[in-house]
Amino acid sequence: MADLTRTFAALSDPTRLSMVERLIEHGELPAGDLAAAFTISAPAVSRHLKVLREAGLVDQRIAGTHRFYAVRREAMKQIADWTLDRRAFWSGSLDRLDSLLALDPEGD
Repeated sequence: MADLTRTFAALSDPTRLSMVERLIEHGELPAGDLAAAFTISAPAVSRHLKVLREAGLVDQRIAGTHRFYAVRREAMKQIADWTLDRRAFWSGSLDRLDSLLALDPEGD
């Protein structure tokens, strides 16, 4: 659970979530290409990428003077598995709520 806590904490920042979404959409990207999509400084991009790396969400590959980033499939699978495991709970809870609301459609 500690890993998921770090994962969700890292993704709670809109910029980091956007970075992960961009990497999912485009695959591995050089840091410069990834940074170009955001209106923040290069040091801020580096700090966000460090948080994502430390949370295990992205991998970094170094080739010469270039750094490339890619989403870790294992991390995405862990998020998907966690979400699907809880789907039954939420489905049941929403079904019960629908039943209760159907008993009093006026909300009185």
